[in-house]
Amino acid sequence: MQSLKELYKIGMGPSSSHTMGPRKAAEQFAAAHPQAVSFKATLYGSLAATGKGHLTDFAIKEGFEPRPVTIDWEPTVFLPTHPNALRLQALDKADHVLAQTTVYSIGGGEIMDDQHHTQPPASVYPHRSMSEILDYTAQHRMLLWEYVEECEDPAIWDYLTTVWNTMQETMQRGLDKRGVLPGSLNLERKARRYLHNAEQSPQFLRRMNNLFAYALACAEENASGGQVVTAPTCGSSGVVPAVCRQIKEIYGFEDITIIHALATAGLFGNLAKTNASISGAEVGCQGEIGVACAMAAAAACQLEGGDNRRIAYAAEMGLEHHLGLTCDPVDGLVQIPCIERNALAASRALDCATYALISDGEHRISYDNVLATMMQTGLDMKKEYRETAKGGLARFFKKKLFRFKRKSRLRKMKNK
Repeated sequence: MQSLKELYKIGMGPSSSHTMGPRKAAEQFAAAHPQAVSFKATLYGSLAATGKGHLTDFAIKEGFEPRPVTIDWEPTVFLPTHPNALRLQALDKADHVLAQTTVYSIGGGEIMDDQHHTQPPASVYPHRSMSEILDYTAQHRMLLWEYVEECEDPAIWDYLTTVWNTMQETMQRGLDKRGVLPGSLNLERKARRYLHNAEQSPQFLRRMNNLFAYALACAEENASGGQVVTAPTCGSSGVVPAVCRQIKEIYGFEDITIIHALATAGLFGNLAKTNASISGAEVGCQGEIGVACAMAAAAACQLEGGDNRRIAYAAEMGLEHHLGLTCDPVDGLVQIPCIERNALAASRALDCATYALISDGEHRISYDNVLATMMQTGLDMKKEYRETAKGGLARFFKKKLFRFKRKSRLRKMKNK
C-alpha cells in the first residue's frame, strides 16, 4: 500500500475522479508535449455522462492552460479497463496528432494508463490485508496509529496536521456560507441553518444535530467546487471530518489525538483503495460513502478507547451496512443524494463505533471479507447504478421533473 499522502489529498471538488484525476492527467500530458499547439480530450463512459455536472471540462481546461483544448463527450461508449476513461491528443498547428494516450481516472484523484502504469509512489506498507496488520500489531503490542508511524516517514504527522487543518477550514467555510449551490437543482445550502437549529435543540439532540451540520458543511463546500480533503473521495469528504470534530468537542481532545485517529482511519481507506475500489463509477457509492463510513467508524472507535480488533469491527460494520449502495447523482451533480449521505454516514459511523466498543471485538465477517464483497457487488451492478446519472434516483427524479414541467406548460396553454 502507498503512503496515506496518496489517500488524503487536498484539492478542489466536487469529484476526485472527475476533477482531480482528469486535471492531473491533463497537466502531465501537457508537460510531456511542450511542442503541442493545442490539445483534444475525449471523455468516455461515466466520466462523460456526469462530467458537466462534476466540472470535468473546467478541470481539464485548467490542466492545459494556457494552451487551448477541445473537449468531446462520449457518454454511451464504455472502454473495458475502467468506466472513467479519457483520451488525450496533442496537436500541431495543422491539427495533426503528434501523440495520444488513454488515461483512466480510478478514484481518489488517481489515474492509470492502458498498461495499468501510473508510475505510482513506492509502497510503504509491508502488509496488504487487515488480518495481516492485526496479527502484526498484536505480535508487537502496537496500536494501529503506531503501525502507521512505523511504516511511514516522520513527515506523515506534519502532512496529517495539514489534512486536519484543511478539514476544519472546509467545515468552517461551509458553516459560514448561505445561498444556493451551483447547478440546475438550485439546492439551498443547509449547514448554517442546521447548526443554528442544533443550538436551539434539546441537549440530548444537540450533539447529533451538530454532527449533521458539520457533515453538510463539508459536502456543500465540495458541491460548490471548494477545497476539500479526499476521505477517501471528494464526494464523501464530509464524513470523517464531521465525526472527528464532534468527538473532539465532546472530549476536548488535543489535535494530535485526532491526527492519530486520522492515521488509523487512513489504513482502512488505503486497504479499500488497494484491494477493492473507491471509485463510484466502478463500484457505486458503497466505495465512496461506504468506505468513508468505515474510516470514520474506525477513527471514532479509537478515540473512544477501542482496541485494534474493536476498531476493525467498527470499520467492517461501517462498510458492510452500505453494501449495494448505488451511485445515482441527480442531474450528474454531487448534491442529491450525495450531500445527505455524508450526514447520515457520519451518524452511522458513530453507531458502529458504539456497537463495537460494547462487544468483545470478535466478529465473523472481517474487513477483508467485506472489501471483497463490496468489489464483487460493484462489478455485478448495472452500469446505470454506477455514476452514469441514468439509474436510481437520478432516473426517477428526472421523470418527475419532466412531468411537472409538462403539466406547467399545459396549464399555461389552457390559461391562454
